[in-house]
Amino acid sequence: MPEVTDTNEQRPSRPLTRRAALTVLWGSMAVLWVCDVVSVEASSAYQGPGAWWLLAPGVVAGVAVLLPDDRIALPWRAGAAVVASVAMTATHLVALEPEFSGWGLLETLCLLLLLGRAAREMRQPWRASALCTALGVAVVVAPLRLRVADNILYSWLLTLAVGGVLGLACYLRVLDGRRRRAVVAVRQNERLALARELHDFVAHHVTGIVVQAQAARTIRETAPEQVDQLLCGIEQAGSETLESMRKLVRVLREDDTGAVRPGELFAELAELVAAFSERDVPATLQVAAGARQVRPDPEVETSVRNVVREALTNVRRHASGAPSVLVRLDLAGPEEGPRRLRVEVHNAPPARQPQPNAEPLGGRGGLGLVGLTERTEAVGGRLHAGPAEDGGWRLTAEFPVRDAVAGSSA
Repeated sequence: MPEVTDTNEQRPSRPLTRRAALTVLWGSMAVLWVCDVVSVEASSAYQGPGAWWLLAPGVVAGVAVLLPDDRIALPWRAGAAVVASVAMTATHLVALEPEFSGWGLLETLCLLLLLGRAAREMRQPWRASALCTALGVAVVVAPLRLRVADNILYSWLLTLAVGGVLGLACYLRVLDGRRRRAVVAVRQNERLALARELHDFVAHHVTGIVVQAQAARTIRETAPEQVDQLLCGIEQAGSETLESMRKLVRVLREDDTGAVRPGELFAELAELVAAFSERDVPATLQVAAGARQVRPDPEVETSVRNVVREALTNVRRHASGAPSVLVRLDLAGPEEGPRRLRVEVHNAPPARQPQPNAEPLGGRGGLGLVGLTERTEAVGGRLHAGPAEDGGWRLTAEFPVRDAVAGSSA
């Protein structure tokens, strides 16, 4: 299956798609550049060897398209391409003899590409409008350099092209806006859910503090030597409570969910995997001995449950034909350094690959992994999803845990 990035759907690899698009772009630019060079050479008999400078706007526009955004911002690159193109057109109309003509196809393509990016990506409306207007005018008036009867026809056709590029870019801009708002909404919902669950965990810790304080008061006369141990327990529980409370900053709580049971992570994962195995795909839960000895924070336990639940849901929707699913919990990191709880959900490749255009079970789309990533990072972890070596799919998350406690169990 292909790579999942920030959605619940397993999509084709973004880097592979990007490389393919760049390859098509570079190939198209190379072909148009060759056409421009052939055109200049064919007309050099009466334009002279100095006619190569007529291709300068195409070079400027091509560099403007290919330069990365971290070098020079898009408005500056697009502005330079507009200045070069309009200056060349004005020079043709005012200063050059009629036999000199130079309108490059590479220049037109690059200006259209810059127009589309400006209309889609620039956030300030007035700057986007001004730059798009300048780019559109540069594209439309460029054929006037030909000084032939068909130049008006070419300008009219390019006007349609400019309108089409603007329409497509504005449509993609609307989709990008919807996507950003959906991501923000999912993250907010995850924060609210985390706040509700942390509230229950904090209540659990506070209850323990109260019980230990009552016990200390009860035995202070009969067994004073045990009071110090109880006070240490109160101090530790208070520290854990404060750590959880820090994660509640600027997060609201709603009262529409039930309490979460802390300390029952492995039992609940076993129930979750068993239920999935009965209904969908044979699934196995493996918990390494080291993972059973760690002490995850309550919010980490909740995040682990959600990671496993979302990963199994993803298998159900997009890999229902997989022969098996493995859920494994283990420790990651150096033996002497800080360890992390590693959660891995791996499904083998389906025996029968789905059709490219087939609608997955449950429909396309979804923002499950967006929320999981937000929740994982909120508790100090990290999440990754991608294709496995055997052709299947693997979702991996790592969470911070406390030092191992000898003799503890799930």
